[in-house]
Amino acid sequence: MNPRDVDARLLRGFVAAAEELHFTRAAARLYLAQQALSRDVRRLEEVLGTALFVRTTRAVELTADGMRLLPLARRVLAAHEDLAAAFTAPRVLLVDLNTDGPSTGRRVLERARELAPDCELMARFESGLTHAAAEIAAGRLDVAFGYADGLAPGLRARLAQAPVRYEPLAVLLPEGHPLAAEDAVRVDALAGETVYAGAGNPRTVEWTELARELFAGRGIEMAPPAPVAVGKEEFRRVMAKTGHPVLVTVDFLDMPGCVKRPLTDPVPLSPLSMVWRRGFDHPGLDALRAAAAALAAEHGWLGPPPGSWVPARLTHGAGAG
Repeated sequence: MNPRDVDARLLRGFVAAAEELHFTRAAARLYLAQQALSRDVRRLEEVLGTALFVRTTRAVELTADGMRLLPLARRVLAAHEDLAAAFTAPRVLLVDLNTDGPSTGRRVLERARELAPDCELMARFESGLTHAAAEIAAGRLDVAFGYADGLAPGLRARLAQAPVRYEPLAVLLPEGHPLAAEDAVRVDALAGETVYAGAGNPRTVEWTELARELFAGRGIEMAPPAPVAVGKEEFRRVMAKTGHPVLVTVDFLDMPGCVKRPLTDPVPLSPLSMVWRRGFDHPGLDALRAAAAALAAEHGWLGPPPGSWVPARLTHGAGAG
């Protein structure tokens, strides 16, 4: 093969290996088996007639020819990307907002649509990040919002995430509940209450675990599994039947027969992140990330107030209070 005819795939593998200096990580980045990446690098070396790497049991290093090739390969791959972008319209980006109502995710989506009017950003409502994240990993969904640190480690490792907001929590109460008369509800005032937080719903495991941590040591009981209500009328009916307060965020949509009250002393926060597949690239994703960063800066979403509570497993931002 003439070097003029080098397959872009071979160059892509070389660049990943050169940037990672670790064939296992580079292969994972390209969703390849390590043996396949090594085979591609050897093929490229044969085509160019030179060694590109020095590999030992301890390290991987570029040869002088490898260092000479790296900027050239990057330029070739960038030209390939420009060519593809010029003749390929980006597909619809599927964005899960959890619920069809007011939410931080919806605000980010609406701002992203303003930033990228030529992209089709389509909302989905999967109800629960545990389920949505599995759909993202399987390629059936692109972006979702939720408490990403509450996902199973194996699933979280397959996703990229960006912190968006520390969302204050609230409690949804039946109108006749004694605490409904308060403007805000102290967390300790829920002692002795049985509060619903999605227990038994496999789609919302991360939310239930956040609630379990908040309730621990405060005398708040986790409500047992209940039928998953879809729509305001079904929610109202189940709420009236069980009578349990419901843990929600302050932006949760208003429900008939219920009042929503913010929680205080301390203010519990749910660390909301935006998640997507590792290695995924789309102009709509760029717009969503830019929108989330802009809104966070405008509204101070990533500056939790002193004395607030966040889960102990949080991997970014403030520690647990």
